Amino acid sequence: MGTADTDDALDTWTISHIVGTMFPILIGLSVLEMGSGYVLEELQETYLGNPTLLVLVPVMIGMGGNLGAILSSRLSTRLHLGLLEFDVRDEVLWTNVLAILGLAATVFSTLGIAAWVVGQLIAEPMTLGELLLISVSSGMTLAVIAIGLSIAATYVSYTRGLDPDDTTIPVVTNLCDILGVVVLSGVAIVVLN
Repeated sequence: MGTADTDDALDTWTISHIVGTMFPILIGLSVLEMGSGYVLEELQETYLGNPTLLVLVPVMIGMGGNLGAILSSRLSTRLHLGLLEFDVRDEVLWTNVLAILGLAATVFSTLGIAAWVVGQLIAEPMTLGELLLISVSSGMTLAVIAIGLSIAATYVSYTRGLDPDDTTIPVVTNLCDILGVVVLSGVAIVVLN
């Protein structure tokens, strides 16, 4: 990286540049975020009929975004270090993807068991098998979506000359919020019907 490139990169680290880049993105994401509330409202009967599912909603939404944020942060760091090539033969990229999938499998299995325990205490209980199937299926689907969104957001930021530190995590976490509700609701409807 030459002196001119270093000066260009430093110019993007100003408050005005970061705000100018992020403001339209955050406006768009805020509008999309309302979509997840709309989906929850539309599926109100499903959740009220199975209140144990409500235990899954906040954790599912939060963990989807967290998994995407972890991978986005790693990709962004590797990009700044000049180590990320967006090549399918990149072994470190695949290692990170497998680590995210392993973390997701652990967390969403534990979540299914925890929701079952809570359901036994405070709500109309669902079977452990149903809750594990819903939690793991929707969680792993959301993890795959978060991985795809993280790689795509980092790549688009890179190709458009934007700093991925400014753009990837807000984009991925907001989209995972919306898609987390949609995926959980879809899987729950399929399993319960």
